[in-house]
Amino acid sequence: MAESKYGKYILRDTGGKKVRREIPGVAPAVLEGLKDWGGIQHRINWKYISQPVLMVESPHTHDFDEFLVFLGSDAANASDFGAEVELSLGKEGEKHIINTATVACIPRGLIHGPLNFRKVDRPVLFCNVYLAPEYVRKPVAK
Repeated sequence: MAESKYGKYILRDTGGKKVRREIPGVAPAVLEGLKDWGGIQHRINWKYISQPVLMVESPHTHDFDEFLVFLGSDAANASDFGAEVELSLGKEGEKHIINTATVACIPRGLIHGPLNFRKVDRPVLFCNVYLAPEYVRKPVAK
């Protein structure tokens, strides 16, 4: 296909990229920063989760806002999530159970984690999105 003026804003065939370590039951892909897409400093990371997995072990913060997106795999029935996810928020570790399609807004500096996919009956999609040049976790002192 001939190069176009705005073609740089369309990124295709993204499913083949692998990030970090291989985790059984998790198929990841990622778009990162300047090298991947139109010069916008960002990261979009998605994972197809097909079995229980402790995705994030420890509470942490970031210097950027983040969105955590949880979607079921049945596009015809958005309320059929097919999993149970535990997300802890705040210094108190307030637990939230996610069992339906959900978007969690994590403002910069908010302590969050662990993130545990406790039960997975059907594959679900987990996506995190943020506008920053790189992903940096700041551990929380206990």
